[in-house]
Amino acid sequence: MAKYMLIMRNTDESLATMMSTPFDQMLETVGRFNEELIKAGVLVAAEGLDDPGQGVVVDYSGEKPVVTDGPYGETKELFGGFYLIDVASKEEAVEWAKRMPAIPGSKAEIRRVPGIEEFPQDNEWIVKERAWRERTGQL
Repeated sequence: MAKYMLIMRNTDESLATMMSTPFDQMLETVGRFNEELIKAGVLVAAEGLDDPGQGVVVDYSGEKPVVTDGPYGETKELFGGFYLIDVASKEEAVEWAKRMPAIPGSKAEIRRVPGIEEFPQDNEWIVKERAWRERTGQL
């Protein structure tokens, strides 16, 4: 099994369509998909994000980080939320992504999440992280 993140990306247009959808209808659609993931035993986490106008961007391209309030001018795609699933393969992650409730014009990016066991186990920072994960029940 491997963890994959299904990253929901919206355009300004698809975000506007989503915001015009009745909230109860959106909750039911997303809730049904979440229930499928839970019943299949593959859901690890899932979260949506607040309105991009409420966020900030920290830009590291200069000498010092520059913080800019949202909304973000020339943004073509906005990260709207994610599902973290634990499945057997990238192909299975793709199949789940195809079933994800999505607004026309949006996209899902699928990225594997490497496990801590894939990093050098004698590295002091990995040792510290493993200890933290064990203390918090994440290992």
